[in-house]
Amino acid sequence: MAARFIVEADGGSRGNPGPAGYGAVVRDGDTGQLVAEAAEFIGHATNNVAEYRGLIAGLRAARELDPDASVDVRMDSKLVVEQMSGRWKIKHPDMQPLAAEARTLFPRGRVTYTWIPRERNKDADRLANEAMDAGRDGRQWEPRKPAAPVDAAAALTAEPLGKSVSKAGWAAPADLGTPTTFVLLRHGETPLTPEKRFSGSGGSDPELSDKGRWQAERAAEALAARGSIQAVVASPMRRTRQTAEIVAARLGLEVRYEEGLREVDFGAWEGLTFAEVRERYPDDLTAWLGSAKARPTGSSESFTTLTHRVGVARDKVLARYPGRTVLVVSHVSPIKTLVRLALGAPPDSMYRMELAAASICAVQYYADGNASLRLLNDSSHLR
Repeated sequence: MAARFIVEADGGSRGNPGPAGYGAVVRDGDTGQLVAEAAEFIGHATNNVAEYRGLIAGLRAARELDPDASVDVRMDSKLVVEQMSGRWKIKHPDMQPLAAEARTLFPRGRVTYTWIPRERNKDADRLANEAMDAGRDGRQWEPRKPAAPVDAAAALTAEPLGKSVSKAGWAAPADLGTPTTFVLLRHGETPLTPEKRFSGSGGSDPELSDKGRWQAERAAEALAARGSIQAVVASPMRRTRQTAEIVAARLGLEVRYEEGLREVDFGAWEGLTFAEVRERYPDDLTAWLGSAKARPTGSSESFTTLTHRVGVARDKVLARYPGRTVLVVSHVSPIKTLVRLALGAPPDSMYRMELAAASICAVQYYADGNASLRLLNDSSHLR
């Protein structure tokens, strides 16, 4: 079943025309949960142009989550709502191409427009002002931390895992409602895995080895025995595709690929061991180990940018499969990132986690934004 989203959008200009920016949020149409947000400083423009840019950004974000969704757009701009609803003509030449672009993002029958008072559009208005503030300071707007921190008190008082699990091994306490469960499966071994060589999205994209295929088969058997997987989503890289296809065939499911789940790009470190990187790029390695904003030599990705990418991918999957159990087949860094975000742990916690090839983790996400780690690095099916 296609999703239903609510898009709230706004734009503003300090001077009209003047320095301008937009903001947009996407909410789950059934729960009201925030699933995506966007904002940007767009330079010198009018209020109306900024409002249209916010609308386009919100619709794009919704389409990335589910291109088959229906969307209810809510804005405090009477002009945009009436024009996009077809009741007012669009006469201004600056807005005509923007309106035309907005109409291309979803078929006409799947988008409705509703005017709301400004006080009910506070989140989009806040984002627009954040974007304008960022432009004033000469920087790009950056989203807030993508996952809400876990409620420590609730975590301490929750039932122990052993007392609350079902046959599936990761069922939630009933009083917290039905969560969305991610069963996180690392891909099986490749020829690079036993040698502990860096293998990211910028390298050779190796296939599974014979042992890796055996590991994927064992994981498939274990997951089929648990009997709770309802969907399979995977990184599009070769080793994750192969792992996901083996498991999905055993479960009788199709695989949906999500670009945001690919491994981080390790740049010039691809194919090297840690010792070789330390010998050739000692300063870069020290910086990388000391800051989530540092990048491997020659790479465009830091763990900070990875966190944003994985957070967006996570939110897409949450929006598509609310309340369901989803097998997510990915790599070491994205899986560690999902675990870290679920725990509200700092970036350097990733260096303190061990994830074996074809190991399984499980994280549950609740409608209030909290998350719970239910399983970490389970490789019992490989013994």
